[in-house]
Amino acid sequence: MRKLAFVIPAYNEEALIGKCLESVVAEIARSGADAEIIVVNNASTDRTGEIARSFPTVRVVDEPKKGLVNARDAGFAASQGFELIANIDSDTIVPPGWLDTVLTEFSRDPKLVCLSGPYVYYDMSAWSRFLVSMFYGLTWLIYVINRYVLRVGSVVQGGNFVFKRAAWEQVGGYDRTIQFFGEDTDVAVRLSKVGGVKWTFALKMKTSGRRLEKEGVFRTAGTYTLNFFWVTFRGKPATKEYTDIRPD
Repeated sequence: MRKLAFVIPAYNEEALIGKCLESVVAEIARSGADAEIIVVNNASTDRTGEIARSFPTVRVVDEPKKGLVNARDAGFAASQGFELIANIDSDTIVPPGWLDTVLTEFSRDPKLVCLSGPYVYYDMSAWSRFLVSMFYGLTWLIYVINRYVLRVGSVVQGGNFVFKRAAWEQVGGYDRTIQFFGEDTDVAVRLSKVGGVKWTFALKMKTSGRRLEKEGVFRTAGTYTLNFFWVTFRGKPATKEYTDIRPD
């Protein structure tokens, strides 16, 4: 079985998908890892698929049913033969050393089934980034309580997590009834039942802060927090609707 496949959902991301793929290609080349890149063109109506296909080492699969979880699931199905699945988003930029951290963590702990870490919002103001850092401090505290004290789950950052294929198959794979909010917490809760789900500041991922800037840091953090607790303790997210936010 080959080592790792990147699964990257993309809906109308022509403005950012190129930078994302450039970073992934560069990180694979730098690390020398046995890795593949799969872009899921998720009902895009712009040049997303065309741009992704212009990269010779990228495989593009089409998922006509719009939705983040639908796209992640389609990418997972296309990644047969890989031990680890790296789930990132099409507006992320993989920093150098990211794969080293992933492979080291999984080789160090055979009971680890999922690894995740925080975002670094490269296009936000310094004040907004400071507020986000405060929320991530709270996130770490919740992670420790949920994983080690209450033992009800863990924390996974959507767009920056890697899991073992066998473990995800063991817990039944993606729940396509979840549209957007809560999909990462669903991963954390279910995988924590079969192994370790680790959240660490060592696994940072660069990404666009467009949603936080558009909807506000506090409002966005509140929505994610609500759905985190709702999925953790009730099994389903509280928020069903979401807004697609793309660069102007």
